[in-house]
Formats: sequence, structure tokens, C-alpha cells
Amino acid sequence: MIRISVPVPTPYDVVIGAGLLPQTAALLPEGFRARSALLVSDSNVAPLYADRAAGALSGLRVARQVVPAGERSKSIESYVNLLNALARERLTRTDAVFALGGGVVGDLSGFAAATYLRGLPFVQLPTSLLAMVDSSVGGKTAVDLPTGKNLVGAFHQPRLVVCDLSLLDTLPERELRCGAAEALKTAILFDPELFEHFRQRGLGFDRERVVAACVGHKRDVVCADERDNGRRQLLNLGHTIGHAVEACSGFSVLHGEAVAVGTCIMARLFARDADAICEAFAALGLPTDTDLPTEALALPMRSDKKRRGDALTLVVPHGVGDCTLETVPFEDFLNKLRKFRGK
Repeated sequence: MIRISVPVPTPYDVVIGAGLLPQTAALLPEGFRARSALLVSDSNVAPLYADRAAGALSGLRVARQVVPAGERSKSIESYVNLLNALARERLTRTDAVFALGGGVVGDLSGFAAATYLRGLPFVQLPTSLLAMVDSSVGGKTAVDLPTGKNLVGAFHQPRLVVCDLSLLDTLPERELRCGAAEALKTAILFDPELFEHFRQRGLGFDRERVVAACVGHKRDVVCADERDNGRRQLLNLGHTIGHAVEACSGFSVLHGEAVAVGTCIMARLFARDADAICEAFAALGLPTDTDLPTEALALPMRSDKKRRGDALTLVVPHGVGDCTLETVPFEDFLNKLRKFRGK
């Protein structure tokens, strides 16, 4: 078992290893006082793991809430339904929310925990690779609006993150590829050795090594910039275009696939080793471009959280391990994108 501490003002641990879910109660931090819990999962994960997770929370009264699987559950409607479930179960400020699922469940549950009674303790039990390497760590919680992704949310750090690698054994291959996309993005940002590992191993990558490396990099960034005002924005590599691809596809393109597309387009625009970057994504079975015209992508991009007035903060990949934040006029970037793509 690997334990990585995240020393934010309310510190917590991320534990990584196989077979950890049944040990959840023993892994809870000292002083965790919950008597009741709401276990939130989705319609794909609940039949597989909800009973096991509930059984692991010995000593707690556990209620359950299941949301439909997929990005459409990251909505205001689902959020309100979750708040009502918390109210029906009469959870108090010392009780807790446990998120058993991927990024959608974690973001939705975390936002409900952040706002119900002005804040409940929250535990992440990620079941997807994408959630393990990225979204379960760092305290960003949110839901989507029709105009864009993650536009309503809060910063709310979990009290514990349990990454049980054995849960990845039932993950569909498409979802595994999506998680690998976020991990490869992290390698491009910070870790040339991890990038080479992906180039050599493809989908046969070492899961424990990759999850631990990504969590370590995420920990370092979050501790330096918890509120996403500077360095943490680097983690949005590929996301400005990627979120637009997701929205324009009606979320038929999954998040990791969209991040791969966004990162590859940015690499072709700016990176000296663009071919190697795009080949690494392609080797994972991920798309590296989209047929969507730039004008279609422009509308959701205008709602990007990284916009400040008429300017947009871009994560510019100059090469593997060499990425910077650059603020440019939004229309200038859009014109550059139009000219480069020719559509």
C-alpha cells in the first residue's frame, strides 16, 4: 500500500493499492466522528461494489443514493436530488458523504457535501482510472450547466481518498483509455520518464506506478495553488478545447477522449515534439483530432472558466515536461485555431 499525504489546511491521505475497499473504515482519519453516511454511486458501479463498500463502513448507518451513469448526472437537477436525499436521511455536520464511482459521482457528491449544511465531511472511493489519477484529489467539485462544464461548484477537500486498484479490473476498456489520457496529460506536464513509460507500455502500463506518480504530481500542484489561481491551471492542458469537444458532441465523446483531442491540437499548434505526443495518445487507442469545425467549438469555449474578461489563460505545451501558462486575447487564439485547422 502506498500512502501519499496532501498537506492542505485540512490535510488528508490518498492510499493506493489492491484490495483496499474492504479496509475503508480502518483507513478513516483519526477524529472522524460520523455516525451516519450517504453512499453515492451510479447505475454502473452500484451493482458491482455498493454492497461491498457499505459493508466496509462498519459502525456507520449507511443510506444509499444511485444516480444514472454518465455526464448528464452532473446537473443541477441531480445536485438538488442529492441534497434532498441528505435532508431525508437527516445527516448532520459530523456525518459524511462517500462517493463510490468515477469523476461524475465524485464531482457531484463533493459539491453536495460542500454545500449541504455549509459543509459535510466527504470521502472519495474512486472506481475509475480517471478519478484515481486526477479528479478525486484536490478538492474541486462541480456540476455542469447547459452552457458549459463545471460552471457551478466549490472547493471542498476530501477527508480521505481510497484508490483500490483491483476495482479497475471491471472497468470497461474505453474508460481505462480515458483515464490513461489524463495520466498521459500529467506526464506531458511534469514527468518525461512517465511519458516514456506510456510510450513503451501503452495500455499495459504499470497501474500502481502511474496512479502514484499522478497523485504525487497533483498533490504538489494543489499544495502550491489550492484555489486554482496560478500553477494549478496547468492541469487544464487540453481542457479548453476538450470541454468544447465534449459539449458539442452531446457528451458522446468521453472526457478523456476529449482531453486527448484538445492536447493534441494544442501540441500541433505549439510543441516541438508534437508528433511524439500525438503518437503516444494514438498508441492508447485515443482520438487525436475532431471533425468539429472551429466555429462550433467557439461557443462553449467562450464559457471557459479560465477566461478573464476578453482574455483566455492557455496551457501551452512547448514539449514534454515544458508547459507554460500564457494569457492571450480570446479572439486572437480563435483566429490562430481557425487558420491552423482550416475549418
